[in-house]
Amino acid sequence: MKDEKNKVKLSTTDFKWVLSLFGTAIGAGVLFLPINAGLDGLIPLLVILLLAYPMTYLAHRNLCRFVLSNPNANNDITMVAQDYFGKFGGFLVTVLYFFAILPILLVYSANLTTTLIEFLINQLHFDAQNIQAMRLVISFLIVFILMLVSVLGEDVITKVMSFLVFPFIAILVIIALFLIPHWNLALFYNVDFSSVTNPKFYTTLWLVIPIMVFAFNHSPIISSLACHCKKEYNELAEAKAKKIISASVIMMVVVVMFFVFSCALALSPEDFQNAKASNVNILTYISKVYPSATFLAYVAPIVALVAMSKSFLGHYLGSCEGLNGILYKASSGKIQGKLAKSITAIFTFLISWYVAYKNPSVIGIIESIGGPILAILLFLMPLFCIYKFDVFKKYRNKSFDIFILIMGLVAISAAIHGLLN
Repeated sequence: MKDEKNKVKLSTTDFKWVLSLFGTAIGAGVLFLPINAGLDGLIPLLVILLLAYPMTYLAHRNLCRFVLSNPNANNDITMVAQDYFGKFGGFLVTVLYFFAILPILLVYSANLTTTLIEFLINQLHFDAQNIQAMRLVISFLIVFILMLVSVLGEDVITKVMSFLVFPFIAILVIIALFLIPHWNLALFYNVDFSSVTNPKFYTTLWLVIPIMVFAFNHSPIISSLACHCKKEYNELAEAKAKKIISASVIMMVVVVMFFVFSCALALSPEDFQNAKASNVNILTYISKVYPSATFLAYVAPIVALVAMSKSFLGHYLGSCEGLNGILYKASSGKIQGKLAKSITAIFTFLISWYVAYKNPSVIGIIESIGGPILAILLFLMPLFCIYKFDVFKKYRNKSFDIFILIMGLVAISAAIHGLLN
């Protein structure tokens, strides 16, 4: 028993995966999370704090178990879907999986380009006269460098991501600590628990759920983690994967919620309203409110660049799986291996560069469409399999499963509501 526990302990390689999961989930959106979560005061923040770990861990564990259910280490989510849903159903899941992740990848490529250009112009005072030529060159360099890392393989991606995560975590913690002397009680003013009888209270909570889901979402890298565990740990694959996912989610919740609560305690609900109206991230707004924090005007874009770069790499793993699966299934198995990976890399580079350069206005809408699809694949699909197929019978737990079903339906409905509005 003791030997088995020692085998399940996290190794150095496992810890790189912990950091990679963290890196995939926590992107530049964390700089807007305090604003979106803090707009309605204390109660939504407490809800996020209470639900973040169980909701994130259970959903991602279920998705990981779905991939682990096939012991073949080469069978990722696209191949396992075909096992359970047949050729057409497997192809449909693969297409949905790809189109849920690719838009997020494109958003990162466009936002990385915009953020770097704004940093060069506003902070480093570059000439902004020929901005289109600047955007063409910078978009090429950013996408080329990230794609170069991506095509070097999963091991290189996880190493680079784990390297980028450390300074990112350090900066968030340092900023949270910096804000402690500015903490006040404004967050606790006008907290009216009798408002639970007001329908608006539940509408607020309803709309907070998708913010939380997508703030901690690392589903694009879960399939790669499952395949890695199958390859490395055989019968201990599930135990290892659970441990890695749990450690990563704990790290996410501790770091992100400490940062969010520190920002919420240093500002008032009115400040969050102003920040939302100004459409700036939390660090930019804090640098305006507190003169001693002017350095944040320089730090914010750097944090955003690091955050989006590591999230791009994590999402590429999922996007690559999706497109490789589409090519394999559409060609009846003729396009696979190095050929599929080459086509995927070239396609991803060209479309990411194009979107990064053109920065079309519809990109946000496309990202919003991917949100409900991703929530369906993360929450509902694994749950359906658990009760549809006997191989998953041992995983059935009605309390956890009802919780995930409810949270999934809430997240999907709220995401669709956000898209329609």
